[in-house]
Amino acid sequence: MKPINLLISILLVVLRISFSLGQNVTITIETENTATVLKTDEDNRLKIVYSGKSLSNGNEYERTGEVFKFQSQGASANNNAYAVAGINNNFTEPAIAVVHTDGNNSLDLLYDNHTVTETPNGATLTKIMLKDPVYPFFVDLFYKAWKDKDVVEQWTVIRHTEDGEVVLNKYASANLYLNNKEYHLTGYNGSWAKEMQPVETHLRQGMHTIESRLGTREHLLTSPNFMLSLDGKATETSGTVMIGQIAWSGNFALQFETDVHKNLHIVAGINPYQSAYHLKPDTPFETPRFVYTVSFEGKGKGSRNLQAWLRNHALLDGRGGRLTLLNNWEATYFDFNQNKLAGLFGGAKELGVDMFLLDDGWFANKYPRNDDKAGLGDWKVNRKKLPDGIPFLVREAEKEGVQFGIWIEPEMVNPKSELYEKHPDWVLRQEKRPDIYFRNQLVLDLTNPEVRDFVFKVVDDLFTENPTLAFIKWDCNAPVFNGHSKYLERESIPQSHLYVEYSRGLLDVLERIRAKYPTVPIMLCSGGGGRSDYNLLKYFTEFWLSDNTDPLERVFMQWNYSYHYPAIAMCTHVTDWSKETSLKYRIDVASMGKLGFDIRANELSDRDMTFAQQTVRNYDDFKDIVWQGEMYRLASPYENDMASLMYVNGQKTEGVMFNYLTNRRFLAEPSLRPVRLQGLDKDKTYRLTEINLYSGVTSLIDSQKVYSGEFLMNIGFNPSVNRNRSSVVMKIEAIQ
Repeated sequence: MKPINLLISILLVVLRISFSLGQNVTITIETENTATVLKTDEDNRLKIVYSGKSLSNGNEYERTGEVFKFQSQGASANNNAYAVAGINNNFTEPAIAVVHTDGNNSLDLLYDNHTVTETPNGATLTKIMLKDPVYPFFVDLFYKAWKDKDVVEQWTVIRHTEDGEVVLNKYASANLYLNNKEYHLTGYNGSWAKEMQPVETHLRQGMHTIESRLGTREHLLTSPNFMLSLDGKATETSGTVMIGQIAWSGNFALQFETDVHKNLHIVAGINPYQSAYHLKPDTPFETPRFVYTVSFEGKGKGSRNLQAWLRNHALLDGRGGRLTLLNNWEATYFDFNQNKLAGLFGGAKELGVDMFLLDDGWFANKYPRNDDKAGLGDWKVNRKKLPDGIPFLVREAEKEGVQFGIWIEPEMVNPKSELYEKHPDWVLRQEKRPDIYFRNQLVLDLTNPEVRDFVFKVVDDLFTENPTLAFIKWDCNAPVFNGHSKYLERESIPQSHLYVEYSRGLLDVLERIRAKYPTVPIMLCSGGGGRSDYNLLKYFTEFWLSDNTDPLERVFMQWNYSYHYPAIAMCTHVTDWSKETSLKYRIDVASMGKLGFDIRANELSDRDMTFAQQTVRNYDDFKDIVWQGEMYRLASPYENDMASLMYVNGQKTEGVMFNYLTNRRFLAEPSLRPVRLQGLDKDKTYRLTEINLYSGVTSLIDSQKVYSGEFLMNIGFNPSVNRNRSSVVMKIEAIQ
């Protein structure tokens, strides 16, 4: 380069930096009720200077950074919008850590520019470009604000033009900084049949992490959801609360770090565990979305924000309908043939559901799927059990007036299978170590394009052979215990890419499926509630909460899930798991979500069948209120001898209220006091009518009485729950 050109280039850089240093840029990420304010400092680093309630006068955001007087050094001063590792930040957890091509492990990110655009679906998208002043390394911060729902999505895109690969050791989606005083974090732990068990932690100085390292079925032990009360404990109707999730179908990490001045740093994203990513030049790396809402009116308002956002923008067909179903699993398990199955179709029709679902056990011939030890991967119909194939079952079901659905687990393989014999290199396994099986199976390698083609073909073949197939149940029972990819090895791709590329491979398959079959309902199942992230729900219409269908346990589980998901997404089935519990209690509990049955319908007594039929008709009458209405939790089972909740339509003219006894001890007093309703119009008059009653049973609720909305919300109503009336469902109707 000629000296004069070099001088000009240097001057241009200096001028650009000088301009940036002098501009003191303020960027506001704003919804209807919340605001996050970012501002450049004297060194042109982007800082978070405010997170809280939005201001009516937007011009005053410029001054928000003036009023906090914390020390200039230490964790309290590290309010970077995207904290880096290596320089200028040794006090807080970084959002990003890299090793440059020359071996330097430091990073600095300065503000470059930003844009604000309105998206076609009604959100405001802010893109902020950050750049290292020494290396050609760039990070774009994205904030997508849904104003009417107070929901924000955050993610990053990382890229560089260095000469070679940059190693990303950490690459978070979001970095938040809160200046509140007292933080109470609710995470959700558990295991199989014990999903979504809330664990509350009072955050004090130090780090608290919620994470998963399972690869698949990643929510088996820990949920990616959280609820964070700010400035003390929030209630359903009061207090400040943040509710959110890292929307990633793989390993995740949510880090909550409280400093000495009670400021809280949140770093959320892909778990860096064994996942150093070698990023090639000019190859953007996009992180998953971190989704959250902030409510200043308690947990109930925050959950309704998320529920509405999911229905409108994230859940596949969130504003559509759903199929009620009868599943054969508990009726037959693996022991069935086509005549036995066809004999169950009439039970589905008699119950009044929309569909019959054939579960596990219908496939494989050399190693027939007669238990969970063989056959996975061999997705050819078992000719001994089903000599006329799946098309026969579809036709027979349709003759009975019900649709037909089917179970698959296409990401998995049994070692005892033809697929494993033919393609051992398609399986994630450590060749120098003993195979570790989970439910007698291993995970297929979705980093491999051939494997992705195979998984897509499993679904495509089913629909090609059965064009009227109405439903898929997609299961995933095993985590990654044998984390090595033969494909990555052959392609000289670092094994540390495995967890990221597996999740990307799964999304690639789902994109292909939805491109060809955009509307067919698919249930996301994973040995229970092992998968439930918002990223996957773009491709699935609903998810299976837990294999534990004990109705009492489900009251608690469904209560916790409801903070993060709308009822239309939550599969809630009536089963024989706890057959000693009344059929009414089981149906009533399942009616607060997306109703299904997994029972031996042909063994129901005439009285029970008549009752079940009526409850299905009742459900069909109010299901749109449950699926699309606003949910209000009225009495928590964690604090009372009963649980009470309700759904109200948008016009506040109809609702349905569910009440469940949760304590059968002699001293339990579930209905000692009235329950205050919510979400009604105080100026309307309402009638409450008990439904889901056996024939000949007289309700204790006088449906001739009417009450003002004001009375019901301030005084309340007593549903008269007791040991003899362990569940009470009431229809709420405004009187014209």
